[in-house]
Amino acid sequence: QVQLVVSGGGLVQPVGSLRLSCVASGTIFDVNNMTWYRQVPGKERELVATITSSGSTNYADSVKGRFTISRNNANKKTVNLQMNSLKPEDTAAYYCNANLWTRGERSYRDYWGQGTQVTVSS
Repeated sequence: QVQLVVSGGGLVQPVGSLRLSCVASGTIFDVNNMTWYRQVPGKERELVATITSSGSTNYADSVKGRFTISRNNANKKTVNLQMNSLKPEDTAAYYCNANLWTRGERSYRDYWGQGTQVTVSS
């Protein structure tokens, strides 16, 4: 059974930092893109940052220069999101998404981790 386990998150003061991690486990043949999303109640889920299998990255304009996405180059099954200079508007539930090829599947499909709450408040 394939799982994405998310860790990190919590309460932090403005301009503080947090680090989120997401680890994919199970019988995984290959890992394509890994992406962080976030969602505020009543709003659509939005893409925060994505990293491809080759290491290319893309960020939402609202987090450029403050957030950094990275992945474990050894097995590519771990993705991290370093969040610096946090603002109250970064408050949201953060979700990990991974595009994986797994046992029993003929092609890549998306998997989701559980959400982790990030609250930025003084």
